[in-house]
Amino acid sequence: MSLLQGTRITWLGHATVLVQTAKGTNILIDPFIAQNPKYPKDFVLPEKIHYILLTHGHGDHISDVVPVAARHGSTVVAIYELAAYVAGKGVANTIGMNLGGTVQLDDVAATMVEAKHSSAAEDETGTHYVGVAAGYVLSVADGPVLYHAGDTAVFGDMKLIAELYRPEVAMLPIGGHFTMGPKEAALAARYLEPKIILPIHYGTIPELKGTPEELAAVVDAKVQVVRWAPGESI
Repeated sequence: MSLLQGTRITWLGHATVLVQTAKGTNILIDPFIAQNPKYPKDFVLPEKIHYILLTHGHGDHISDVVPVAARHGSTVVAIYELAAYVAGKGVANTIGMNLGGTVQLDDVAATMVEAKHSSAAEDETGTHYVGVAAGYVLSVADGPVLYHAGDTAVFGDMKLIAELYRPEVAMLPIGGHFTMGPKEAALAARYLEPKIILPIHYGTIPELKGTPEELAAVVDAKVQVVRWAPGESI
């Protein structure tokens, strides 16, 4: 797709997405691999994952952050409290930030934006406060503006994300039950005005019933809804 300007986006099931820029920066969002029933088992991650972005603390978004960061030499970016939590679990390099902030990740400016969801992390010692849920706007130098919404309900301030950042590609959860479903995602698309929607967070477990076909049936016809399978790229 010409608007991607050499940026490659690969869906790895659930909310796990690999973004690779034309200049060679590899960013993995919400690594959920070993226990992810939809992870493409024959997919091999790049040797170097420069950055891992975490949207929130739930296990289906952070469960593989420690081994992936260690194996691939990654710096983990997350809201401040979650960055401290994964550092305590053994992640060597972290960047803690907060809503509204931007960090420069080589050729990508990553801005943390609001999401509407819970975020506590659970481990063998109990449940831990790890900040609030977030999404990311990724502004790729000489490339597209991408938005990964994380886990979220639709909310009116998505209009602010559109006004400030103009995302061309929106990765939106559509499964329902734990996040918005297709009906709500269609309204989110109206607020965000992307050219392309990449559906995520659906089909992993029976509760996540929303489908790209349902979204395409209710979204504005000028917005392209990509029907992709885990392991496929645009």
